[in-house]
Amino acid sequence: MTATIDGAALLNEVEAFHRRFNVFPSEAAYVAVALWDAHAHLLDCFDSTPRIAFLSPEPGSGKTRALEIVETLVPQPMTAVNASAAALFRSVSSGNGKPTILFDEIDTVFGPKAGDNEELRGFLNAGHRRTGVTYRCIGDGGQQTVQAFPSYCAVAVAGLGSLPDTILSRSVIIRMRRRARNEQVEPFRARVHEAEGHKLRDRLSAWAEHARGFVMGAWPDMPDGVTDRPADVWEPLLAIADAVGGTWPERARAACVTLVTASRANDKGSVGVRLLTDLRDHVMTGIDRLPTVAILDRLNSMDDAPWADMGGKPLDNRRLSKMLAEYMTADNEPIASRNIKTGASVLKGYYAADLHDAWQRYCPPPPESPLPPLPGAENLV
Repeated sequence: MTATIDGAALLNEVEAFHRRFNVFPSEAAYVAVALWDAHAHLLDCFDSTPRIAFLSPEPGSGKTRALEIVETLVPQPMTAVNASAAALFRSVSSGNGKPTILFDEIDTVFGPKAGDNEELRGFLNAGHRRTGVTYRCIGDGGQQTVQAFPSYCAVAVAGLGSLPDTILSRSVIIRMRRRARNEQVEPFRARVHEAEGHKLRDRLSAWAEHARGFVMGAWPDMPDGVTDRPADVWEPLLAIADAVGGTWPERARAACVTLVTASRANDKGSVGVRLLTDLRDHVMTGIDRLPTVAILDRLNSMDDAPWADMGGKPLDNRRLSKMLAEYMTADNEPIASRNIKTGASVLKGYYAADLHDAWQRYCPPPPESPLPPLPGAENLV
């Protein structure tokens, strides 16, 4: 009879193994990474798999080392640096078991000096879901046929800067930073320490077989406020935490709240959402209407905003109108400028009442107080 494996104690050891070689930015990061390692052994139990992204503004922040430690702990690791989308989706669909893809230097693929790499972005996005496939034409000339390649697999990435929004929203983000002088770690020596990691990996695999019945079909309770895509990202990790027990369910949910909150704070959204938010928080605060010329003057004078340099030119009336017309008023009409009487003249401008519905739907909560309702809105159903 096989001895029961203490999942909580095992995950404690996995976390301790990471702590020996990496200084992560928070306790939440250690929890998330250990849970992610374990979830890679149970991919077939989940509807989706979160990407985990080690990102930093500068090199020398421990990103590659983090991937090296993860590599020793996950099943069938496949290290990819500048790999093509074709190579990756063929590896995933080869029938030899799903690799865990570890993509280092991801900034060379999606960074400011790289191209769009839509094929790779599409692969990473599609592979987030168990049903995700990548379609390609196979054959020559008129004999080509369309073939679906399964793309579902666990992916960890590391790189400088950021990632496309569609990948960030599917990821647990670990914002790495350089170690301070008083932060010491043990040097990682592959010849010595890989074997230790592999022993933990094999024990994780054995635990996963015992836990499969518990994890399959589990619907873990989400912390308040974690919904939609963040809930998809964290559901597998919380299911793992509930399966191992001990202090992990509580620690996992605390980590979830911490990292989801941090990701929202760093999420500037699209340029359209940024425009709406700046109009609400910096331009039209306490004002029910404002001429376009005054709006542009205020936007273009903001030091930490992109409006003064939109492709080499400041934001102008035409572009402002085009951007705001993408959003609707409460009456489901495109937001548009209207006449505003200013003394003896009439100028074109925008009304807060027209923007209010878009502010509520798209913008993050205001920094200090909730957005007040429009007069009379309390009577609307």
